[in-house]
Amino acid sequence: MKGLRKYLDKNVKPLFDKGGKLERFWVVYDGLDTFLFVPGHATHKGSHIRDGIDLKRTMITVVLAMVPCLLFGMYNTGLQHYIASGVADSSLMDCFVFGAMKVLPIVVVSYGVGLGIEFLFAGLRGHSINEGYLVSGMLIPLIMPADIPLWMVGLACAFAVIIGKEVFGGTGMNILNVALTARAFLFFAYPTMMSGDQVWFADAPFSGSVDAITGATALGEAAAKVPMDQLNASFGLMDSIIGTIPGSIGETSVISCLLGAFLLIYTGIGSWKIMLSSVIGGAAMVAIFNVFSVNTLMEIPPLHHLALGGFAFGMVFMATDPVTAAQTDTGKYIYGFLVGFLAIMIRVFNPAYPEGVMLAILFMNVMAPLIDHYVVEANIKKRMKRAKVAA
Repeated sequence: MKGLRKYLDKNVKPLFDKGGKLERFWVVYDGLDTFLFVPGHATHKGSHIRDGIDLKRTMITVVLAMVPCLLFGMYNTGLQHYIASGVADSSLMDCFVFGAMKVLPIVVVSYGVGLGIEFLFAGLRGHSINEGYLVSGMLIPLIMPADIPLWMVGLACAFAVIIGKEVFGGTGMNILNVALTARAFLFFAYPTMMSGDQVWFADAPFSGSVDAITGATALGEAAAKVPMDQLNASFGLMDSIIGTIPGSIGETSVISCLLGAFLLIYTGIGSWKIMLSSVIGGAAMVAIFNVFSVNTLMEIPPLHHLALGGFAFGMVFMATDPVTAAQTDTGKYIYGFLVGFLAIMIRVFNPAYPEGVMLAILFMNVMAPLIDHYVVEANIKKRMKRAKVAA
């Protein structure tokens, strides 16, 4: 690596420096260079990493944490296709290959459109390429249904990067989670694709015989007031934990999410305080609903409720976003509890949208600065009282 570093500094970098032949493409070279090597400059605003690693390496760690969800999402996409096609003995490789053919184009479009816009804004503003989209570019495909048209993915990515981040100043300055901004845009612009009432199973270009087969997700069935015993038969607790049920690409497997959570907590990148308090908040809301149960969504036990939909994925990878979440220790507990509490509340009370994780996190993104403000103010008051007593 030292040899490559010397070669780039001597033969390539001068072409992109000020006065070089490729000066106008400096942001492109800088982005690729800092992807391979630790940058020689520090951030001055937005996100800061106070550690031995830089921001790009931090983002890569989060991407690695999502790999189990991506791989399982590919497998499950193929599995649901073959189940819908009536193939009971499909192999793991058959499922995975089919799923990869459906999922990888979505990932390519997400990164292609998002990074393209990032490069454009970096060139216009004359600054280094932001690293934040390394994570958002993977999150967006994982929270999409497998049958999402690629042009919708590109449109959502463009909206999320421009409106959700760049207008606020780039990485570290955005108020809302970028990936959830993309999902919210598609939900309100194209609700039939994102409502959760129908989910892709199979289609003609890949199956060769099945035109279109769709089926409701577990939460869609529950919102339609399917009896609890029937819901358990179709979407049992173990199926929900393993993830072999219909749903968005990377959200169905609780086990995959827990593997990612372990890596994030072990490396100190993800906040266990937010994850733990989110689970407690969600379980508390479910327990209350269980007492006053009047429909299927209110009858589902706490553990099963937390294993359904995108709850686990949202709590691990999006509620813990260090830019849009609460920053103070006490604030993280409050923020996480309310995210989980509101996610279940919205899921149960809103029959038109049987999943509340997206709206709960976006709402608490807006509230996070206010939470931190009152936590800091409370700490100041405590210190003032101690100072007066000491005096």
